[in-house]
Amino acid sequence: MMDWTDRHCRYFHRLLSRHALLYTEMVTTGALVHGDVERHLRFNAQEHPVALQLGGSEPNDLAHCAKLGEQWGYNEINLNCGCPSERVQRGSFGACLMADPQLVADCVKAMADVVTVPVTVKHRIGIDKSESYEFVRDFVGTVSQAGCNTFIVHARNAWLKGLSPKENREVPPLRYQMVHQLKRDFPELTIAINGGITTASQIADELQHVDGVMVGREAYHNPWVMADWDQAFFSAAAPTATRESIEAQMCDYMAAQFAMHGTPWSAIARHMLGLRHGMTGSRRWRQVWSDHRLKTLHPRDVMALAHAPIQSQTHIDAGSEHHNDQPIDHIHA
Repeated sequence: MMDWTDRHCRYFHRLLSRHALLYTEMVTTGALVHGDVERHLRFNAQEHPVALQLGGSEPNDLAHCAKLGEQWGYNEINLNCGCPSERVQRGSFGACLMADPQLVADCVKAMADVVTVPVTVKHRIGIDKSESYEFVRDFVGTVSQAGCNTFIVHARNAWLKGLSPKENREVPPLRYQMVHQLKRDFPELTIAINGGITTASQIADELQHVDGVMVGREAYHNPWVMADWDQAFFSAAAPTATRESIEAQMCDYMAAQFAMHGTPWSAIARHMLGLRHGMTGSRRWRQVWSDHRLKTLHPRDVMALAHAPIQSQTHIDAGSEHHNDQPIDHIHA
């Protein structure tokens, strides 16, 4: 989910579910040790609960970054041992770390020793074409002894050579039974499953076997699937929000982000392009929100254009009097 689940995406997803735990995109230790910490760690208070996902393999650097994460207010620190990309492998982290469970244990212990929030691990069921259950069982056993009590398990192997990251999400077969077996073998641990799960009914089925479910790309491309999660899985009241009310809240958020940080609305709107997935007129709605000619308009004006009758859209006037450089008190409802 690199370049996808940034703070704007997470703010949008929080409008859809108040209780689901949100994860950042993976942030490398190098980016925090040598880069702009605020740019990588700043987030909106409304995002809670939110976990910081780290990529790295050097215990001291991970400890330093975990401590930063706690100081910035994240609710969980997650170590990524599942990403199979070659770029990540060159940094000696991600899925290739599964080949050295003791190193992962050392990394977990280093982080757990300096923070009070949970330290968790996201990983695959194996690497390359080996389908040995004992491999992932021993990985979890070793890492859990270092103080990790929660494992998010992508139920596919990661093939470190020969497949792109996209192919690594599709070619290696899903083997949910291996994740279910982990829960049976480690009942004291929190085991969550990830991979290929797209519907509420699938989530409910998996919760009969494990403690949690992580949903990635489906939540991004078809975010309205999240709208019923609070009621279905967290015993919350039935949702009252509509797609339009969520879109309107995002318009106000876009205007505020421009006023505070100069962030153009287009950098935020890209995360909500799946909001009307499967609905009549969704293609044209996406086209309006993706139209670079409208970048000077106030987000509320763009929303109005996106919902206007099709016959009135023969001409789009990008010179509207409502511009993003207007003061906040000129935002209209």
